[in-house]
Amino acid sequence: MDWLQVVVLALVQGVSEFLPVSSSAHLILVPVLTEWQDQGLAFDVALHLGSLSAVVVYFRAELWQMMLSCVAALKGHHVDRDARLAGWVVIATLPVCAVGFLMSDVVSEYMRSPLIIGVSLIVFGLWLGYADWQKRGSRSEYQLTLKDALWIGGAQALALIPGTSRSGVTMTAALMLGMSREGAARFSFLLSIPVIVLAGGLETIELIGQPNPVDGSAMLAGTLLSGLSAYLCIHVFLVLIKRLGMQPFVLYRVLLGAWLLWFFHG
Repeated sequence: MDWLQVVVLALVQGVSEFLPVSSSAHLILVPVLTEWQDQGLAFDVALHLGSLSAVVVYFRAELWQMMLSCVAALKGHHVDRDARLAGWVVIATLPVCAVGFLMSDVVSEYMRSPLIIGVSLIVFGLWLGYADWQKRGSRSEYQLTLKDALWIGGAQALALIPGTSRSGVTMTAALMLGMSREGAARFSFLLSIPVIVLAGGLETIELIGQPNPVDGSAMLAGTLLSGLSAYLCIHVFLVLIKRLGMQPFVLYRVLLGAWLLWFFHG
């Protein structure tokens, strides 16, 4: 990998991981459009580590309070809103784990084509636009119920389809339940933590069995750049949706999806 490839891939991962535009779609398309060789599993792990670090640091106060509340609840104290929120994050993660375990080979082998990515960008983008325009309410992430967590978790499993966007589909499901834009986004970001941990863990296990040498400087640069760009992206996104809503991202998804369908199948 040259340094241009390191910078581009790290920025693409950091910016698109938490925006409702599908990071997997962009990371799949970069080597197709640039004819770069695959960056390798080790660099994927580094990029995921950067994204994970960003969301953990950004929500460090909330995560700390959730941990303290869970410990208190295990000791027999009152289950407060932070402990419940932690429980909903865990429960909403279960569907994607189950579907990922059963369907990962099918997805990686048959569903990474530009056609599927383009259609997914458009279809799930329009669903996001409808949810934001017609269904959003004022509920926060602390007002979720078990039924809500299962609904959002089920929607998250759809993100295994390239082009769907994990953050996009979970925000869409949350908006459909009457959550506010900010509440939907914050819960989606919290949900990303166990998903990234699990995905990165599986990649690390697979990486251990590979004898290929690792470029330490490229991995370090990728982790730092991915983490910094992801942190800034989270902050800017939470500010922007208060003013502009989700519609600019819907428009971007539809245009990108239409371009992909034209470019590869026109």
